[in-house]
Amino acid sequence: MAKKTNNVTPWDIQGEIDYQDLAQRFGTRLLSEDILERMEKHAGREHFMLRRGIFYSHRDVDEVLDHYDAGGQFALYTGRGPSGPVHLGHLVPWVFTKHLQDIYGCKLVFQFTDDEKMLIREDYDAEITSHWVYENALDLMALGFDPDKTEFIVDMKHTAKLFSIALKVAKRITWSTMRAVFGFNEDSNLGIIFFPTMQIAPCFIESERSGEPVPCLIPAGIDQDPYWRLTRDVATKLGYPKPAQIHGRMLPGLTGNAKMSSSMPETAIFTSDVPELVEKKIQDMPTPENRVDCLAYLLHYFLLTESDEEVNELHHECTVNQRSCQECKMELVEKVNKFLLAHQRRRKLIGKSVKRMLE
Repeated sequence: MAKKTNNVTPWDIQGEIDYQDLAQRFGTRLLSEDILERMEKHAGREHFMLRRGIFYSHRDVDEVLDHYDAGGQFALYTGRGPSGPVHLGHLVPWVFTKHLQDIYGCKLVFQFTDDEKMLIREDYDAEITSHWVYENALDLMALGFDPDKTEFIVDMKHTAKLFSIALKVAKRITWSTMRAVFGFNEDSNLGIIFFPTMQIAPCFIESERSGEPVPCLIPAGIDQDPYWRLTRDVATKLGYPKPAQIHGRMLPGLTGNAKMSSSMPETAIFTSDVPELVEKKIQDMPTPENRVDCLAYLLHYFLLTESDEEVNELHHECTVNQRSCQECKMELVEKVNKFLLAHQRRRKLIGKSVKRMLE
């Protein structure tokens, strides 16, 4: 396995990630038994991603739950940079976000940061990002989100929804802070320096609309935390509630990378992959030196298998050599293809409704 790294940013991760170390360095708190018990009580069950510590760290989730228990409502916010097709790693936080929407009846604001992709990718234009916005939106809604409680905000298309808030935010952030948080330098273009204010704006949009404080909970990978650390400082200055976060671990890539990446297709299984390609990618996965780090097992653990009994049995049989890597791979091929074929069928049924949601 690759050497552990301290280089984790919203744009770049290399090597193996020490998640406990990240939580300590970022100043987040591990999810406590009290929080897990409260969320289990609300849902009537404990979500498998919480049981397994896939979502493991937070800021102020306890305060959001206090607000909910007192009869208040909160909003969910997450998003996607539309730079390419969706892969299984993207689905991990989305599946958990849907669980939160189902249990708490929350509105979800889902932001497509097409402006960011054009600012950092020379080969991207509005036509390309528009294509991926639609394709990515299909993947999100195919998971079963409530269309009446889900709002898409596409930055370049819906600028008016965000810009006045972004200006308030920008006025209260200095260049030195942006440089320290995001590593910008003299070669960074002006657009990407301003962009974080557009990503911060949805945290406050429901408070603006309602005229009263509406807490916001952000489920996302912990690599995105720098945005929210900055946002919480700005919230206090603007009189908004500090956004809360619940941080997830990231699904590793097929070749041993820290996470799957659309920009490195060999690391990822995409929702659009055909069965033959899925089989080839899984068969090409390296055999781990340590079976605890088996990528076939991690795909079951992170996403594909909710039953702890099944996952534990798989892990036991693997570690005591009761099954071969080839057996695991063939079983995984079958399970991934079953999952993807069902997902692809749902995508085909919702095209018109998703187009309306993006207008």
